[in-house]
Amino acid sequence: MAAPLLEVEDLRVHFETEDGLVKAVDGISYTVDRGETLGIVGESGSGKSVSSLTVMGLTRARNARISGTVRFGGKELLGASDEDMRKVRGDDIAMIFQDPLSSLHPFYKVGNQIVEAIQSHRDVSKAQAYDRAVEMLGLVGIPEPRRRADSYPHEFSGGMRQRAMIAMALANDPKLLIADEPTTALDVTVQAQILELIERLQREFDTAVVVITHDLGVVAEMADEIAVMYAGRIVEQGPADTIFNAPEHPYTWGLLSSIPRMDAPRGDELVPIPGRPPSLIHLPGGCSFHPRCPFVRDAHRRVEPRLDPVDGNSRHKVACLLDSGTRKRLWEELQAGVKPGDARRDVIGIGRPDADQPSQDAGLDAPRR
Repeated sequence: MAAPLLEVEDLRVHFETEDGLVKAVDGISYTVDRGETLGIVGESGSGKSVSSLTVMGLTRARNARISGTVRFGGKELLGASDEDMRKVRGDDIAMIFQDPLSSLHPFYKVGNQIVEAIQSHRDVSKAQAYDRAVEMLGLVGIPEPRRRADSYPHEFSGGMRQRAMIAMALANDPKLLIADEPTTALDVTVQAQILELIERLQREFDTAVVVITHDLGVVAEMADEIAVMYAGRIVEQGPADTIFNAPEHPYTWGLLSSIPRMDAPRGDELVPIPGRPPSLIHLPGGCSFHPRCPFVRDAHRRVEPRLDPVDGNSRHKVACLLDSGTRKRLWEELQAGVKPGDARRDVIGIGRPDADQPSQDAGLDAPRR
């Protein structure tokens, strides 16, 4: 069996600041195979972008503490020199940043910026690189690509700028494409077009893709695997179908409940996740999600859950102290419209803070790592 294209093991990225140590990424592991799409999902501040920027070697700073393992094609990247990383970035691994207007230089024409990206990694003439830039602009759906290559970024619409960024990222046929919030600030129609474009180009180039987003709906159709991040850690990961049909973590339930659905009954409101994500300097003890969890138990404030397989399924993992049977029952009730705090749930003590602990939580006093 071939090794994964990208292997991330126990990655930790901490930043020393005047206010304290920011644990932006705190021990995450995942793999991405060739041609596969991984969706990394979570709210702002969950560490999803920092983890991928670290893969690109873009978080190296004097105040950064980085540990763990990042292997690409079997080669360790965390220990690679800056010169070696410059050869990897834009060639083997490319990234689409969430704000194309700030990523494109305002004083240079779009075509010339793509030419520069090509010539940084390919020994070709400027004319050859320009032809390739025009070809890529046409491939991503920009009309009259040769004429538009002579335009400045401000002359493009938001959707066209994002397409130009995709053209630049794919110009050197990278093996891995990281898309950081690729549809932010775009209207719904353009969002669908951009995601469809990434999928189509992935099939044509057999590129592995990592999509970073706060919206599970964005990766619903395109992701093969999903990792849900919260407070610098992965709290649930598994095949996309499993995450959508049989999620196990209350945070995942919250993200799914906030997705608009066409088949929802008229008058149904989206259910927001209460509270705010915790400070990455002052993380709560035990389960980091417990201050916002409607199903919190006393032990959750003291015990840090491990990311363990669900019912022995090594492909589906969750970090939650509730037992599997309780999680499945709660998810079924949520699907049936029983919300936290409903009288039907209060009768059995589910959803009330400090409800009696089930037997499997007994004696869990020591933190687990």
